Amino acid sequence: MPHATILEAGSLATDIKKEVAAQVARLRQAGVEPKMAVVAVAATPASLSYLESQRRVADKLGIALEITDLGNNADQGRLEAELRRLSADSAVHGVMIQLPLPQGLDTEAALDCIDPSKDVDGLTAANCGLVASNHENEAIPAATPQACIMLAESYVPLAGKQVAVVGRGRTVGRPLVSMLLNRHATVTVCHSRTTNLAAVLKSCEVVMVAVGKPGVVSAAELAAGQVVIDAGISVMDGKVVGDVDPAAVETVAAISPVPGGVGTLTSAIIFRNLLRAIELQSGLTASCPRATDSGKPGEPN
Repeated sequence: MPHATILEAGSLATDIKKEVAAQVARLRQAGVEPKMAVVAVAATPASLSYLESQRRVADKLGIALEITDLGNNADQGRLEAELRRLSADSAVHGVMIQLPLPQGLDTEAALDCIDPSKDVDGLTAANCGLVASNHENEAIPAATPQACIMLAESYVPLAGKQVAVVGRGRTVGRPLVSMLLNRHATVTVCHSRTTNLAAVLKSCEVVMVAVGKPGVVSAAELAAGQVVIDAGISVMDGKVVGDVDPAAVETVAAISPVPGGVGTLTSAIIFRNLLRAIELQSGLTASCPRATDSGKPGEPN
């Protein structure tokens, strides 16, 4: 029997989507037809299935979602040209890349072809830089880190907490560290060269893992009473799994599931980020709560 509280994202995601639907209705009354575009390269059947499920959600919210798969032979230039085209299209309010990209393509260069005001994933250097410099209210914050923070704060406030972040990638780890610092957490970053990972993790009250490697954090490396957020998503033996050993439910106080945790909430937050993008582009206010309304960033000290 698991002892940990399971931090499922379903109700949080539902609340966000209700907020988004209400604000989309107001935008449409003001003559704005929200539209988001997703660009994929050599999309797998699983990726296409996910994108189609997102399209169905978008339809229910009143948002047009355009999906473009550039196919198996698209090179960096083709990808970047498509992202620039969509960024320049005034009818498109949000642009994102279906990640990860195939080997050989430069993710960072591609991300920075997206207009920062249309960056619904919050991963351009411009948006990450604003977040890192504690100007999060001027940015579109990265979606997955928002989900990590929201799930954790559904259980415990993060201000003043010792938080370990395992992983330092651009898409989750680095922006997550910035957002945690903005919320007054004391942050320790762990990575492939961290020595004695178990000792570091056990010294923290909250552990957030974003590596993309199943089982990279074992149950033995965690401690009783901790809150664990698993942002990893991998497929192993035909099943979607996270980065944390499932046996951790016997040790920690609370843990997010995979699937049904960070990924579920991220999908909803991307639509909320679209509303933020529309604000930045048009000056219209959708009045939809942002991630910063929970665990608000504050002045550095």
